[in-house]
Amino acid sequence: MPAQVTQISAVTAAAAHVLCLAGLAAAHALAGRGALVSNPALALRLLVVCEAPVVIAVFSYLRRDRKSCSFIKAAARGLIGLPVGALLNAFGAIVLGAPVGIKYWTVTIYWSLLMSLFTFVPAACVFGASKIDWQNVLSHSMYVLDFYFTPTDADNYIISVPCHGAVLGAWLGAWPMPLDWERPWQEWPICVTYGAVAGYLVGMAVSLVLIAVHKRRVRAKSD
Repeated sequence: MPAQVTQISAVTAAAAHVLCLAGLAAAHALAGRGALVSNPALALRLLVVCEAPVVIAVFSYLRRDRKSCSFIKAAARGLIGLPVGALLNAFGAIVLGAPVGIKYWTVTIYWSLLMSLFTFVPAACVFGASKIDWQNVLSHSMYVLDFYFTPTDADNYIISVPCHGAVLGAWLGAWPMPLDWERPWQEWPICVTYGAVAGYLVGMAVSLVLIAVHKRRVRAKSD
């Protein structure tokens, strides 16, 4: 059974995204312009350090079934989900062709942790081990079958759309890597990180639009 739902308004979703965006901005400010190219390990480490507490805190606050799940419990789920999601993202990247040499281990670990924050940790904080909720939030059908959604299902957009955006952005960002341009930003995982962050930000914006449109549609049907 899915957990009891706490309604999330478009304003709350926007505030959550702004806080997550602030974490990315803080990491960028600390690393400096061009740090991802000149020192990718440092830039990725700062992204993880700045973004992790924000993402875990925000989505622990947005947890479902608050009567049986405290903020601390939700945060603990996020902390456990962080390395689990990193392992899954690292495995997927390596299967799709990411380099596995020793010199890439550090940046691959940091990149995988960042991708876990984009994809796995929010759902871990909000849903815990609810299989049905995980299936709903990770399914592409939620976009196609929007007309049949209940008002509570629209809240899944805040997690699913940025998640899918980050994955798609990382995949598109990997395309320049094998090209013979000999540019420093083509190194793993620089261009992939740029793509993932860009896709994550686009996903944030799209999720807000989908939430607002869906809630308006639900209100129109109820009138």
